[in-house]
Amino acid sequence: MNNIQAPKKNSPSFKTKAKEELTKALQLSIYFGIWFCALAFLGATSLDERPIPLSIFGFALIKAVFCAKFMLVGQAIIPIKVNAKNGIVTSLILESLVYLLVVVGLNYLEAGTHGLIHGKGFISSLADFGRSNPLHVVAMSIVYWLIVWPYLLLVGLKLAIGSTATLEILFGNKSQSSK
Repeated sequence: MNNIQAPKKNSPSFKTKAKEELTKALQLSIYFGIWFCALAFLGATSLDERPIPLSIFGFALIKAVFCAKFMLVGQAIIPIKVNAKNGIVTSLILESLVYLLVVVGLNYLEAGTHGLIHGKGFISSLADFGRSNPLHVVAMSIVYWLIVWPYLLLVGLKLAIGSTATLEILFGNKSQSSK
C-alpha cells in the first residue's frame, strides 16, 4: 500500500503560509515595538536623562522582534483556541498565562545563550536575567502580560467571528455607502 497522501486541494502553499507568518511576525513586532519604545521613553524621562539616547529605541525594537518571535513560537506550540461556550476572555486567560511563561522561559534561555556568547557561564547568565532580582522579573512579567493580553483578545475575536468581521467592528465597514 502507498502511504503517501495527496495534498489537500484547499491547503495553502508553503509560499502563502510563509507570507502569512512573516506578516504576523511583522505586525506583532510593530505592536511590541510601539510598547517597548514607549516604555523605554518613559524610563528615560523618569531617570531625567538628557539628551535621551536613541540607542534605547533600537534596543527596544530588537527586543520587540525577539518577543514577537517568542510569542509566535508559543502559539506554534500551543495554538490559540476559543471556546464559544466560555467566551473569549475565559478561553484565553489561562492561555495568556501559559504564553507568558513560555516567553519568560525563552527570555531566560536567551539570557543564558547571550552569556555563553560573551564568555560567561550559562547558569550565571540565567541568574543575571532580570537584574538578578525576582521582583523585577515579576514586574516585567506583569507589564508583558498587560501588553500581550489585548493582542490575544484581538486574535481570539478574529478566531470567533473572523478577520473581516473583526476589521469591520474595529474600523467600520468601508463597503457600505453612507446614506
